[in-house]
Amino acid sequence: MKKFCIHLLFFVAIAQVFSQNREIPIDTTIVTKHQTKIKGVDINYSAFTGTQPVWNNDGQAIATLFYTYYQREDVPNRSQRPIIFSFNGGPGSASVWMHMAYTGPYILNVDEEGYPIQPYGYKKNPYSILDVADIIFINPVNTGYSRIVEVEGKKEPRETFFGISADIKYLAEWLNTFVTRYQRWESPKYLIGESYGGTRVMGLSLELQNQQWMYLNGVILVSPADYKVYRTGGPVAISLNLPYYTATAWHHKKLDPVLQSKDLYEILPEAEEFAINQLIPALAKGGFIDSDLKDDVATKIAYYSGLPKQSVLDNNLRVPTSFFWKELLRAEGKTIGRLDSRYTGIDIKDAGDRPDYNSELTSWLHSFTPAINHYIRTKLNFKTDIKYNMFGPVRPWENDNVNVRDDLRQAMAQNPFLKVLTQSGYYDGATTYFNAKYTLWQIDPRGAFKDRMTFKGYRSGHMMYLRYPDLIQSNEDIREFIVNSSSNGSPAKYDRKEQVNDKN
Repeated sequence: MKKFCIHLLFFVAIAQVFSQNREIPIDTTIVTKHQTKIKGVDINYSAFTGTQPVWNNDGQAIATLFYTYYQREDVPNRSQRPIIFSFNGGPGSASVWMHMAYTGPYILNVDEEGYPIQPYGYKKNPYSILDVADIIFINPVNTGYSRIVEVEGKKEPRETFFGISADIKYLAEWLNTFVTRYQRWESPKYLIGESYGGTRVMGLSLELQNQQWMYLNGVILVSPADYKVYRTGGPVAISLNLPYYTATAWHHKKLDPVLQSKDLYEILPEAEEFAINQLIPALAKGGFIDSDLKDDVATKIAYYSGLPKQSVLDNNLRVPTSFFWKELLRAEGKTIGRLDSRYTGIDIKDAGDRPDYNSELTSWLHSFTPAINHYIRTKLNFKTDIKYNMFGPVRPWENDNVNVRDDLRQAMAQNPFLKVLTQSGYYDGATTYFNAKYTLWQIDPRGAFKDRMTFKGYRSGHMMYLRYPDLIQSNEDIREFIVNSSSNGSPAKYDRKEQVNDKN
């Protein structure tokens, strides 16, 4: 009987352990110590992994955000040490992508071109920017382990978090708390955002200045999404995709031999010039375009895209990206990827106007997911039963505020130190590289700030850092950007000479 009671107590205890509510702690931090080698130099650093609350106006926690903050140890004066706030996009995407493949101290196991290999896992990143800047990877609500929490038995309305304006507002407040807690007010500050994260950080640049009184040295846009272009559509949005078609067709050796024999960097300026100076005006004529001009433009689109001329005509010169992904390799029985068009896929049938699935994203998900889950638990020692949301439930999402590029212009006007770096992959079919260039052009119509903006392109896709040569170069470009955006003790003002030259 005594033995039975002991067994009964044991199983009751086990049941109690595993029958608790599955909740993420609202405010907690795990600190671990690490060492790595970056560009041949030994680096000691600490990782702060945890959650930090989002509060309402009454000081009650309404959500908690999961973050990982890497801080180099041998820094005598942290006030001079840059800090970078890193966001991915979606909206609804966790911070896993840039964390585990770009700027963080560990990267995914991939081959030279960036394709994941088995067994899935990760390795040290010898090109991480942790040698020159501390980095925090932030997961907005419902991504990663970040969640809405109950206040007096109720949860905040979804509108508090899920929309362009709401997202920017609560994240700016959260960043204020983080900077205060970790005593980083004196440090040079940078935002980096990938994809929708580009939309986010453009808006945050002004929100931080005007509502949190936090001024930045730089904003880095990685494959940025521009909702003003997407929502407006029309001849401009369609034409901006053409140079991406050229790049992708060149990669798959589908261009006319005259173009195919040249290097990618030689042919892209041709495609860009055609898109801006000929394709936009032609599409603007719509159904009233002259038949001879329509035929000539169709010939050139086919020439620069690798598509059959008849397919271009069948689409009234307005070739959707989804059709391009299906059509380019249709004769070979393959489709191409959306986020990285170097990837190929196989559909159930060759007919149709769009691929059945995103071949690149499925590859990434079944390699990044085990890597981030294992890394957080074993290397960072953060353990929870909460599911890590690679993509979280954030829909419906308010997209009305499409003026974030205007916010960035205003932030630059108010802050003479603020500079912008854009990084894009030529094979990205979701947020195309020429669209990113166009966004830079439109931020400041006056052209007064163009010397404070830089564009860098890479021979890969949306996550251009997956390809090994681009991992090296893109991190090096960020290092150079940090150096060039340093104030170097100069005053925050516009020089009188610069103002006079601008008027001329």
